[in-house]
Amino acid sequence: MTQRRPTVTIVRAENLEWLRAQPAGEFALVYVDPPFNTGRRRELRRLETERDDAGDRTGFRGRRYRTREVGRMAYGDTHEDYLGFLRPRLEQAVRLLTANGSLFVHLDPRESHYVKVLLDELLGRASFLNEIVWAYDYGARSRRRWSTKHDVILWYARDPRDYAFDADESDRIPYLAPALVGDEKARRGKTPTDVWWHTIVPPGGKERTGYPTQKPLGVLRRIVRVHSRPGDRVLDFFAGSGTTGEAAAECGRDAVLVDENPAAVEVMQRRLARFEPRLVDDAGGAPARAAHPRSPLAPSGSGDSP
Repeated sequence: MTQRRPTVTIVRAENLEWLRAQPAGEFALVYVDPPFNTGRRRELRRLETERDDAGDRTGFRGRRYRTREVGRMAYGDTHEDYLGFLRPRLEQAVRLLTANGSLFVHLDPRESHYVKVLLDELLGRASFLNEIVWAYDYGARSRRRWSTKHDVILWYARDPRDYAFDADESDRIPYLAPALVGDEKARRGKTPTDVWWHTIVPPGGKERTGYPTQKPLGVLRRIVRVHSRPGDRVLDFFAGSGTTGEAAAECGRDAVLVDENPAAVEVMQRRLARFEPRLVDDAGGAPARAAHPRSPLAPSGSGDSP
């Protein structure tokens, strides 16, 4: 039997307006990586380098190169009322979950406890299942405090008695003390705990899209594989670089990715081209099921979404 090809829909829209227009109970998994409210402007320049004897850089064997900027992605990450910004969007996320669906909210340690209280209110404390700590080890070190090298991912189930959790679908990781478990277990590895050690997207790696807040594919693959089933629909309404869509499509799930930033839409179209994504330029919030193939949007600068 031929396996059904997963669908990927990219929606360019303001997410709250779009969310309110969707029918309830459509998504088995909702993952969101909202702005972290850092108070800073997040920016990344896209550069190209070409050989030029009068260039501004020296490379291998003394060859000269010139660097030029070919694009810039940026957004302001400041919200005076952060919970006021998130609340209506998370209310809609809960509404859109299937009866056995799961919600994952990716935050940093400064705001995660406030958002957890909000999610306890929206879903009930019994629906809280895990605080996942994604730990990494990259970047500058503080000389004034312990360096912050982790994010927080809150997992809630709409029904705490009925949700997808298939541990057999998880990747395995090495034991920290393999000699204590024997050769067979050491070779097989173990399933992760609620602390996930995973590097960030390497600055020069193949996975890198150039998007300022891109999250690793390995982290999203684990969430999608364990917390949804083939054929399920997955939603990310702060879609950014499209990592959720790539993980979902690779794992046989349908993905809907919403972002109002034209630069994000451009990145996602390029990154997910092999899945032939449908594009909806939808300021009016039409349901994603009504999407149809459209001509790609021309890049038109940077928006404010993460």
